[in-house]
This record gives sequence, C-alpha cells and structure tokens, in this order.
Amino acid sequence: MLNMKSIALFFLLASTAISNRLGEPNDEKRRLGASTVDLGTAGDYAILTKTGVTTTGVTSIIGNVGTSPIAGTAITGFGLIMDSTNLYSTSPVVVGDGKIYAASYTSPTPSKMTTAISDMETAFTDAAGRVDPDYTELGAGSIEGKTLEAGLYRWGSNVHFTNSLTFDGNSTDIWILQIAQNLEVSNGARVILSGGAVWENIYWQGSGAAVLG
Repeated sequence: MLNMKSIALFFLLASTAISNRLGEPNDEKRRLGASTVDLGTAGDYAILTKTGVTTTGVTSIIGNVGTSPIAGTAITGFGLIMDSTNLYSTSPVVVGDGKIYAASYTSPTPSKMTTAISDMETAFTDAAGRVDPDYTELGAGSIEGKTLEAGLYRWGSNVHFTNSLTFDGNSTDIWILQIAQNLEVSNGARVILSGGAVWENIYWQGSGAAVLG
C-alpha cells in the first residue's frame, strides 16, 4: 500500500520501512543548509495540483486533496462522492477527515483553491530557487533503498523508488528535493522517517508529474 501522509508543495510521503544508509554529509553545513519553505494555505492539502491527479493502485491519503484551475473530473481513480453542499467531495482513498476540493465546485471553493494554488506557486518558486545543493544527481535518479540526510538535493532527471526510502534526521532538519522531471513511486512503496524527522519538513519540488503507484 502506498500511504500518502502529506504532500508538502507537490508530493510528500510518509510511512514505515527499513533501508540502507547513505554516506554522512561532508560537514554540519549540509544539515543546516536548507531552511523551511512557507506553504501558506497550500499546507492545508496533502495533494494540491493544477492539472489533476490519478491513482491506479491501493492508495491511502491522509489529508485534503485539491485541484485548480482544472475541474474535479481531473481527479481520477478516487471514486469521488460529492457532498450535498457541492463544496467538496469525499473518497474511500482519502481517509480520516480529508476532503477533496476542486475549482469546479460551488463557491467559495473556487476562490479558496485559487488562493491555495497561488501560495503553492510562491512556495514552488522559493524551493526551486534554492542554490548550492548538497547532493546532485544522487543515484542517477534511482533512490530505492537509500537513506537521505537533511539538505538540498537536485536531479535533472526522473526520480524513482520501488520499495523503500528513508529520511533520517531530527525534528528541525529540512529536506528539499528539486526534481526537474517526474517523481515515480511504485505501488507498495514505503517511506520511513527516522531519528525524529518529521514529514512537514520534507519538500518535493517537482517540475514534472508525480506518478504514485
């Protein structure tokens, strides 16, 4: 099962697993080099997208899902159930209190989504503009089984993993992953947080698609 804990900016995963350990950073600057990205109201969403989202595997999402300016019909594979207010929909894939919002739903949802998308774009620009990465082209885009220390990562290619990925650090450490193309995560993949790392401090800045499952 692919367990979507949150999507900070564009895609953010959290779950449990075990993996091999990457080498330690060269110095303490690597652990402190990345600072938090302000998501604004975009932080209210586990998945927030301008072009839609599709799930094809066994997926569990904890948190809200939103899309704008594209309509709710671009959210596929979720089995959407429209609420009687037409302000949001629900889905068996979105667990807990999570709801699904789209620009095509009843007001004030469209304006709410416009604000969230604007905040996301501001955060995207911030994350994409971070310079002097601590790691570049790690694994040539294949990060399966790796453990990532805090810092700034950059890839000019697709990034993918099939079974497990670990983020190791304390509760104040920050990870920013700049991905020029797609993030591809296989069905059943798991993400671990170890050493006190927290999911809200992990930012996946992707310029392509997020293919999950």
